[in-house]
Amino acid sequence: MANFGNFCILLALCLSLYAFLAALTGVLTRRNRMIKSAERAVYAAAGGITLAMFSLLTLLLKNDFSNFHVANSSSRALPLLYKIAALWGGHDGSMLLWVFFTAVLCALVIYQNRGRACMPYVLAVLMVNLSFFLALNFFLSNPFKELVRIFPDGASLPFTPVDGQGLNPLLQYWAMIIHPPILYLGFIGFMIPFAFAIAALITRQQNDEWIRATRRWTLATWLLLGAGLILGGKWAYVVLGWGGYWAWDPVENASLMPWLAGTAFLHSAIVQERRGMLKIWNILLIVLTYLLGVFGTFLTRSGIVNSVHAFADSNIGKFFIYYMIAVLGVSLILIFDRHEHLKSDRRLDAIACRESAFLFNNLILMVSCFAIFWGTMFPVFSEWIRGVKISVGPVFFNKINIPIGLLLLLLTGIGPLFAWHKTSPASLKKSFLRPAIAAVAVCLALLIAGIRDFYVTVCLTLCAFTLAAVAEEFYRGALARGQAKKENFLVALGNLVWKNKRRYGGYIAHLGVMLVFAGLAGNAFNQEATGHVKTGQEMLVGNYVLKMAGMREGQRENYQFSELYLEAYRNGKLLKTLKPERRLYDERQTTTTVGLYSTPKEDLYVVYGGMTEDSRCEVKAYVNPLVFWVWFGSALMFLGTLVALGKN
Repeated sequence: MANFGNFCILLALCLSLYAFLAALTGVLTRRNRMIKSAERAVYAAAGGITLAMFSLLTLLLKNDFSNFHVANSSSRALPLLYKIAALWGGHDGSMLLWVFFTAVLCALVIYQNRGRACMPYVLAVLMVNLSFFLALNFFLSNPFKELVRIFPDGASLPFTPVDGQGLNPLLQYWAMIIHPPILYLGFIGFMIPFAFAIAALITRQQNDEWIRATRRWTLATWLLLGAGLILGGKWAYVVLGWGGYWAWDPVENASLMPWLAGTAFLHSAIVQERRGMLKIWNILLIVLTYLLGVFGTFLTRSGIVNSVHAFADSNIGKFFIYYMIAVLGVSLILIFDRHEHLKSDRRLDAIACRESAFLFNNLILMVSCFAIFWGTMFPVFSEWIRGVKISVGPVFFNKINIPIGLLLLLLTGIGPLFAWHKTSPASLKKSFLRPAIAAVAVCLALLIAGIRDFYVTVCLTLCAFTLAAVAEEFYRGALARGQAKKENFLVALGNLVWKNKRRYGGYIAHLGVMLVFAGLAGNAFNQEATGHVKTGQEMLVGNYVLKMAGMREGQRENYQFSELYLEAYRNGKLLKTLKPERRLYDERQTTTTVGLYSTPKEDLYVVYGGMTEDSRCEVKAYVNPLVFWVWFGSALMFLGTLVALGKN
């Protein structure tokens, strides 16, 4: 089965190289049969990689520990779902998953857009990408390597251990079964608008056809990458047991950067569609977004930074650098050569217009992206320049990104209030009046309530402004439609969204962004406490009393566990019995599962830290306000994106 898997990867590599050459030959010689042949080669390559995936999955399910990846990532006691997840639980298998998704997306986009004039060039660009990753997967990160035992005299023999090392215990959580595949799709998916953009440059396309052709691909990719980020945050929150969900870890940052750049592209693409502006900027943005996705997997696999998310150091990092330099160089050469075809159809006529709001939004997003890149790579740069690795922590990232985030929140509320082209003073006054009143009212209420934290006050004030601004857009639109179509308000509101999915889906997403910011503001009021308790004893955290009601120990399928029973009381009322747990895998690694009582107001978050020398249980407890709104706002943001994906 391992030999068959190797054959499938090599066959897919040969087919992808053939597809690249056949597509270019076909378009240059105007032979449609060659182009058709290239398309079929892509489908066959996708089929070959799919067979390779099934081969590795078969090895995992059969517990074939003669395979290096299986021995390193699985074990006999591992539950079935985690055996499947072990496919991408190691470096080599995750590379195979990457090329599998790449090949499938290439095949889908080529089938969907067959017949377009630009498709031979799109196909060629996609095949360069696929061939690069297939070559890495086959030659440098092969998941079908066999284990061998090397003797002192240099001789070697095949070796099969009795059992494997098992999947990293930190990854044995439901979100980690779907988090990596979703995140990979988010990274990889940006190659499609990138390929169309390069094809548009090659063919000197002057209109926005490439943006229209890839709008849904871009939205879906952005949605998947965002969902991957949120699932990762949820995993960190309930498994790592440190009380938070975002730590500015280098690999977390590497996932956030393409999402920010993709957000900028989604907004500026609207300006190009509506006004024929920002053409060069959009090309640059999608090139950067694509490269940041590649950069993210480079950070994960190169060992250049330390991260709980990263794989062990490997020898493929330099090839990623060569590839990124080549892609950037070719893209810049094409942009410079075709800049005459990328001139804007119109100029910016006024500061108070929607185009201007989108442009400021883009600039702020890219400033944030650069700041995150600089902070992430600063240890590497400092080591290169001074010979000493100097790390920057959450304080740096928060200091830079909190003000940037507040500016983005302000623009989220202001943007919908501006008109295209130019906004008259009378219109501005009318649009801003109610949101401004709502913002002032909330600000005063916060001050009266005793809130003195500057950033929290500004954040919640801007949330009120954004909520009122977006709500007014829905209200005005539904009122106008109801009067024109003789519909009651609720029916008019539903039809308004249904008939204008792109616009109002975007507004729903903006509401989600506002709720996420409101949830983030709660971090300023986090409380924590540590106690050492026995059965019947109590500890305090915030307004809660935690009483230890008992403890249970036992053995599950592949780990030993110790579980506490902690009764959570507030004002003398029992709210919930929390069950924080510690797990010991193979008597080697310990993980935690937190006890959680969550409400829209706050989370009571409890971690079992282990037994003390005097046989007490160490309990760490946190009260985290407004965390619920981070998850709910994210869900609303993604719901809005799904609405915007629909056809109008």
